[in-house]
Amino acid sequence: MFSPYSRGTFVKTSLLSALLAAAGLLTPGAFKILLPLAAAFFFLFTLYFFRDPARKIPQEPLAVLAPADGRILLIKKISHPFTGPESTLVSIFMSVFNVHVNRIPCSGTIHQLSYHRGKYLMAFDHESMDSNERMEIGLENNGFRVFFTQVAGFVARRIVCDLEIGNTVQAGSRFGMIKFGSRLNIIVPEGTKILVSEGQKTVAGETVIAKRDI
Repeated sequence: MFSPYSRGTFVKTSLLSALLAAAGLLTPGAFKILLPLAAAFFFLFTLYFFRDPARKIPQEPLAVLAPADGRILLIKKISHPFTGPESTLVSIFMSVFNVHVNRIPCSGTIHQLSYHRGKYLMAFDHESMDSNERMEIGLENNGFRVFFTQVAGFVARRIVCDLEIGNTVQAGSRFGMIKFGSRLNIIVPEGTKILVSEGQKTVAGETVIAKRDI
């Protein structure tokens, strides 16, 4: 299955690949082979990048799910205006080889959406969390608040988010993606039990990263 967010890119990639292949047929020498090979690689990599496999969503009402595939770079205590003091930040790095479709961490209602233009530092640089282009999302469920952020990286220059304030969302459902390498941060409030550690791999919509109090 391919991501619904890939349609525009697929059209552009198909056209560019066709042009490269056609140019190869009209070019003498080694380029007659190299250009069609480059076109095929470019097209196949795009198909690979926009894959969107089905996920088995845990039926645990108190679970906070990983919003992204990747590897956990950072876990730390912070104070945040949406989730409160003594909150915990969990930051997930997505390489170009990870599935990039993002999923809702827990059911609730979208209370905050805020887009920020910014830099394009390497996504594994911790400074990128506050300096890079990003989309910030605040979600609430019966007083339990979660704040998560899509962060663009050096290669990723396109954030897709189809949420609107007031939307009621379900844990594990798709809400967007970051095209071509990036980072996703999630902040949970005090009292939430963190179940993952730095360096651990995550699967969006499946890995339980934390559990909240009743």
